[in-house]
Amino acid sequence: MIEQVLLFTLVASFLIAVLSSPFFIPLLRRLKFGQSIRDEGPKSHQKKQGTPTMGGIVIVLALVIATYAMTAKFFAVTAETHLLILVTLGYGLIGFLDDFIKVVKKRNLGLTSKQKLIGQLIIAALFFIGLRAIDFSTEISVPGTDFSFDLGWFYPVLVVFMLIGASNAVNLTDGLDGLLAGTAAIAFGAFAVLSSTILQFEAAIFCVAVVGAVLGFLVFNAHPAKVFMGDTGSLALGGAISAVAILTKLEILLVIIGGVFVIETLSVMIQVASFKLTRKRVFKMSPLHHHYELSGWSEWRIVVTFWLVGLVFAALGIYLEVWV
Repeated sequence: MIEQVLLFTLVASFLIAVLSSPFFIPLLRRLKFGQSIRDEGPKSHQKKQGTPTMGGIVIVLALVIATYAMTAKFFAVTAETHLLILVTLGYGLIGFLDDFIKVVKKRNLGLTSKQKLIGQLIIAALFFIGLRAIDFSTEISVPGTDFSFDLGWFYPVLVVFMLIGASNAVNLTDGLDGLLAGTAAIAFGAFAVLSSTILQFEAAIFCVAVVGAVLGFLVFNAHPAKVFMGDTGSLALGGAISAVAILTKLEILLVIIGGVFVIETLSVMIQVASFKLTRKRVFKMSPLHHHYELSGWSEWRIVVTFWLVGLVFAALGIYLEVWV
């Protein structure tokens, strides 16, 4: 039965995203919610100036509707489902405010780093309070082993670190047409498989709803993109995937399954550290996908390569949890 439920959820979420996008995209264009391209970015991106952004609204709308509809119909809406939606909507709201300031207030940097961090901390705190309310375990397990240990009072620190770290890492990955939509679909697909395996069906339904939503969005976001998800979508997806990893007790596996996001973040950290210490750059530009752009790779080649790398990481994560 669960396989049918997951298939229905996938189809429902996909259809909501695909059918609603043709209405949202012209609306975003009429509202002049166009993407601003920074001058220091790759010159090839200048032609994307004015492409409607904040399309993440479609993703969030589709996944929330599909998750609640299918969970309520076939199971019961639990606290875990509410917590997943809380994080998704919360981080999506932060991203929406960031996008709104960029495109409407004409401030290219959107929210300040401090404002964004405060918002992320508030949502993370609310999420942890919810975990406490359901008497959540503070133990974590090491993938591929029978070893586990209790973090105790340090667990809330881990929760905050994961939510903020993942949301920012996923946000950094959103730089090319279809790049984040594809890698997110792969990562959430892996967590859907694992959630089903450990019988956490609420999380599985949520993950499949995300996959359907981002694939539906990808129809319009693939190169050349007709719409961008903006921070509205990327922050929501980043918060959501870390919340899934926490609720399924697969915290460490997030680093593996989200390997592309980790690599993109590390490339930025290495670039900044190298420039501060030696005044030299390791990459032509960071995040890493821009390095390959400036090395002459086509946008589509970079995106497909990153998708394949994401598939390898997803397969490795599933292998470590299920077969080792």
